[in-house]
Amino acid sequence: MTKIRSVVLGCGSYLPEQVVTNAQLAARIDTSDEWIVQRTGIRERHIAAEGEFTSHLALKAAQAALTDAGVDAQSIELIVLATSTPDNTFPATAVAVQHGLGINHGAAFDLQAVCSGFVFALATADNFLRTGAYKRALVIGAETFSRILDWNDRGTCVLFGDGAGAVVLEAQEQPGNAATDRGVVTTHLRSDGRHKAKLFVDGGPSSTQTVGHLRMEGREVFKHAVGMITDVIVDAFNATGLNADSIDWFVPHQANKRIIDASAHKLHIAPEKVVLTVDRHGNTSAASIPLALAVARKDGRIKKGDLVLLEAMGGGFTWGSALVRW
Repeated sequence: MTKIRSVVLGCGSYLPEQVVTNAQLAARIDTSDEWIVQRTGIRERHIAAEGEFTSHLALKAAQAALTDAGVDAQSIELIVLATSTPDNTFPATAVAVQHGLGINHGAAFDLQAVCSGFVFALATADNFLRTGAYKRALVIGAETFSRILDWNDRGTCVLFGDGAGAVVLEAQEQPGNAATDRGVVTTHLRSDGRHKAKLFVDGGPSSTQTVGHLRMEGREVFKHAVGMITDVIVDAFNATGLNADSIDWFVPHQANKRIIDASAHKLHIAPEKVVLTVDRHGNTSAASIPLALAVARKDGRIKKGDLVLLEAMGGGFTWGSALVRW
């Protein structure tokens, strides 16, 4: 029996021009390149310029994805933008991207699941496409986390960066075999609000009428991360009959190299299959997976027919996985 799958037509990304190295941070706060690299694997990150907003990054990533896909913006019927750093409280940053692309039909909205945002957005768009509600969608992850950091808190300000990535999805009929079908094969999403205090922003329109700053209990987040990540990946394998040996590429959320290495080891995924960009990008939250996808696609690693495993965990806690055959 055939199935409608959400097939990736193209991907694109955008990083702000300004690069901030660990050495530059060490000149401003009590830290060092060695300390940051040893604990996180991060060596540098990109920071948005003054007047450069999340929508600007998202629009450039969307345009790059459309070019890569070889499709016209007017064919896009749905835009789902994952972000925790919108331009405004409202309207959604997605509608600014929609306007920037010259689209005035279909639907555009933001989705907020912090670092899991891209996986949640991918799953959301996939469900719309599979039901036949829309034919073609843009899924974007875009962040300017530099705007919500406490630059005096060395435990958090060294971790994050700004950037955006996007993919174009199209509903296509496939044979219905999870082992060979192209497109989004399965997605699995979870959340647990008991862990809010471990990773949150201490502001908001309703509570403080301010934007606030990111606060994190790093050790607690690390303690939960590997177990939660591997659980949803096992769910993906159980749902499809696939396993770690089936995976061509593992593209995790780029938060911390130690978490990525531990997750891959626990799942028996070979190190050479892991796509790592955290050293160059830092943690770009919802943007990190599509940024990494764009890097691995551009350098020729990810090819048509490859099975790609995505996973992420973020504040909330939220976490999720997706299996996508390119």
